[in-house]
Amino acid sequence: MDQKKQQQHQDGQQNKHTGMGMRGVTRPMAEKQVQQQMQGNGNMHNMTPEMRQKMLHMHHMQTLWVYWMIILLGAWMVLSPLTFDNGIGTGQPSGGREVWLSLDNRILAMKWSDIISGALLLFFGWRGLTPNRPISLWICCFVGIWLTMAPLLFWSPTAVAYLNDTLVGALIIALTILIPGMPNMIMYMKMGPETPPGWSYNPSSWPQRWIMMVLGFLGWVVSRYLAAYQLGYIDTVWDPFFGGQTEQVLNSAMSHSLPVSDAGLGAIAYTFEFLMGWMGGPSRWRTMPWMVAIFGILVIPLGCVHIFLVISQPVMVGAWCTFCLLAAAIMIPMIPLEVDEVIAMGQFMKKKVTQGESSWKVFWKGGTIGSDAKDEAPDLMMFPQQPGAVYASSIWGISFPWTLVVSMLLGIALVVAPGLFGVGIQETVADIFHLSGSLMVVVSVFSMGEPLRIGRYLNILLGLVVAAVPWFLEDVPTALSITGLGLGLAVAALALPLGAKTQRYAGWDDYIR
Repeated sequence: MDQKKQQQHQDGQQNKHTGMGMRGVTRPMAEKQVQQQMQGNGNMHNMTPEMRQKMLHMHHMQTLWVYWMIILLGAWMVLSPLTFDNGIGTGQPSGGREVWLSLDNRILAMKWSDIISGALLLFFGWRGLTPNRPISLWICCFVGIWLTMAPLLFWSPTAVAYLNDTLVGALIIALTILIPGMPNMIMYMKMGPETPPGWSYNPSSWPQRWIMMVLGFLGWVVSRYLAAYQLGYIDTVWDPFFGGQTEQVLNSAMSHSLPVSDAGLGAIAYTFEFLMGWMGGPSRWRTMPWMVAIFGILVIPLGCVHIFLVISQPVMVGAWCTFCLLAAAIMIPMIPLEVDEVIAMGQFMKKKVTQGESSWKVFWKGGTIGSDAKDEAPDLMMFPQQPGAVYASSIWGISFPWTLVVSMLLGIALVVAPGLFGVGIQETVADIFHLSGSLMVVVSVFSMGEPLRIGRYLNILLGLVVAAVPWFLEDVPTALSITGLGLGLAVAALALPLGAKTQRYAGWDDYIR
């Protein structure tokens, strides 16, 4: 048994360092071919266009089933509106919400969206059966993206249409750019290191990414549940703590100010985050800068907006929503987990531009760079045998100084303090405690990511606000003001120490202070 585990580990390490892991998911024979080519030619820099073309054809033959599946799904989409009548079992948006299309037009729009999307998949999927047609495959991918968005834009009248489009859309995205890898990437990709120069670990490794994919899937499930209520597929939303307040939040003026379901937008964002977690291999910080940049935008700035909107609910709406808070709680750790990969990509882009290469070309096609850094993370395939080691490596780049842990707990205490002292949720002082405490929690968790550690200084400002402002407001219980003073000053003081730094981040080390 020990020999078997040792062999599994050796096989995992061999697969981990062959470099062809950047292609996609279905590629065992292609990897073998690449290794043979590398042994005969030194590396892929010396491969002729003819050799790359041959490898492309071989890889296309191995993944031919993928393109047939696209064709079959295209036929499925053409027949879906003829099989499932969108006019039967229709639902109305929650809260009596007015939408931009009448029911008849919603039914018609979904019908023709499915038929046209299916026809496009049939045509371009058929073209994809021939190698070296990346544009056709990208068109199919964008059709998949459209299918995930169409039920939201057209306020799909039935749950069947929503479920059908979103699942088929996700499958199409996976079949075009995840399973076979980026279309024609083999024609220009360059071999190189997996770990960025000057780093002590690889932020694009599979152990670093699996936890992001799990969080993305959980966020997808939660957001779809809330979207089902707003779209009218279920009549009520279960909330274990706040009861009917959840429906009050989902039907609030803030929510209705958007032309589409905000929970549905969250479901789309989590869908893309979950799928993009699979894209590329352990070197994607240098082979696919564009993808890392888009993934970073989805997770970091859009994630921050999502979090802020959720924590502002008691201020804007005067109510809480358990599943909304859960969706935000899922997003919060994703930001420090992703920021290191974005930094590595940015450092690579900066070095290549400094060397005189085109930023446009490097951004879209990637490149290579010298690095002797080693990633000591165990391979993801060792998770059943070494779950602890794999999990530990998945959060490299994050540490948990006691100062930040305590600050997070004090932030939670500030959120619940007004209720403990009998202050209503709509009182001004309650708003200050709720917003300041929630932001303290967010800042503390963000700052546990070592590249974002400098952000902890924001807690000084938040602590001083909650310590001072209640004293200038009327009818605030003295005990609550004293509580704010003590907890606020404590959080401000705890923001001063740097805390542990466990990894190296090349030039970014200068910003960790």
